Amino acid sequence: MTLISSNEIRSKFSALMSEMYKNEVPLYGDLLELVKDVNQTALSKDIQLQDQLKMTGEFSRLSLERHGAIRLGTADELHNMARIFAVMGMEPVGYYDLVPAGVPVHATAFRAVKAQDLNQSPFRIFTSLLRLELIKDEKLRQLAEQTLAKRQIFTEQALALTKKFEQQEGLSAVDADQFVHEVLETFRWHTQAPMTKALYDSLHEQHRLIADVVAFKGPHINHLTPRTLDIDQIQSGMMEQGMSPKAVIEGPPRRKCPILLRQTSFKALEEKVAFAANQGQELGTHTARFGEIEQRGVALTPKGRQLYDELLGKTRQQLGGAPTEHNAQQYMELLAKNFEDFPDSYAQLRQQKLAYFYYFPLNSHCSGVVQSDDEATIETLIEQGSLRFEPIVYEDFLPVSAAGIFQSNLGESSQTDYATISNLDIFEQSLGRKVVDEIALYEAIQQDSLQQALAQLSN
Repeated sequence: MTLISSNEIRSKFSALMSEMYKNEVPLYGDLLELVKDVNQTALSKDIQLQDQLKMTGEFSRLSLERHGAIRLGTADELHNMARIFAVMGMEPVGYYDLVPAGVPVHATAFRAVKAQDLNQSPFRIFTSLLRLELIKDEKLRQLAEQTLAKRQIFTEQALALTKKFEQQEGLSAVDADQFVHEVLETFRWHTQAPMTKALYDSLHEQHRLIADVVAFKGPHINHLTPRTLDIDQIQSGMMEQGMSPKAVIEGPPRRKCPILLRQTSFKALEEKVAFAANQGQELGTHTARFGEIEQRGVALTPKGRQLYDELLGKTRQQLGGAPTEHNAQQYMELLAKNFEDFPDSYAQLRQQKLAYFYYFPLNSHCSGVVQSDDEATIETLIEQGSLRFEPIVYEDFLPVSAAGIFQSNLGESSQTDYATISNLDIFEQSLGRKVVDEIALYEAIQQDSLQQALAQLSN
């Protein structure tokens, strides 16, 4: 029996998910068209950017790039979701605690970890787990726990095929096709809620996100995010097309050399929901799903992340809090001014060890120059034109950015102060495995590319 690759399964699922979401949220289709037009314009104006993306393997994946987000309610749901994503070659990378931002979840991002696998299918899912212990009302917390305990978010066949994958370390093409269709059901939107509107309202009063997780049959995908090369054009384009974008673009300001991640979104849709009632149904509405767009830049080293955090923190301190529609212009001006302290050339970012880079050999022979991989040798090879470097794209998320997107679509009044600290240990126990350190991944990619380049130059 021929087993197909996890990359292929992930690619099939990503395409199906995109089609489903386009049917459920027509504005997402409009967003894809806008992103396509903006990207084509950006590439036609910047041949150097086009060359960079081709060199790093990102050019061919640009139109396929998506990240989604789901919210789970129990440790068991997270554990089985991790098993299902493993079938698609996706591992939990990074730990994100959103509690300090007033959002009662902690999370990880499921994605492929090797550069070649990401370039084949860069699909990612930001996966949050609700922290039920943060519901202050004990009776309400028990009702939420009982509601979640009754539901099964996966089909029997999805779990059976996952087990089959684990036993034979792969799936046939027929099984893989059935697997992606079965798993898609977990992410589908449901217009009916298996609880009363009164209970929904009580959960909503605690936190909108708690209601979003507990009130439905499964973790509907709440956004799918395409990647753009010019997010500022997207922001203005959304306004021109009548979409309602969030107040500010999350992340760093506009730069010649993009860093980490910038993202924006149109605000969440208000959708009709039928709640359970003693006699028939009671109609209401729910707000959860929105359209998000991202622009990815170079991955930063710990030193670079520290500088980024300092400048972002300084900006928010000067502003006196988080940006809103009322102070958006002031925030963007402060941000741009403060980030003048962050070098804006790839050469400086590399030399100051603020970001990670691929290395490529440009000559097949170097007259014996390559004796080691020390800094002096690398600088000499770059100066003489034997070694080229290009940015390693940041494949992950920012806790502050994630919290900002959450808050902007939950409403500014939804901020809640939780007296608790992050707990990676509890999250990993629920997950059933350790989360992968994203910094170690970028360091390994950079080091591997350098060693391969030096080996080729030495032959």
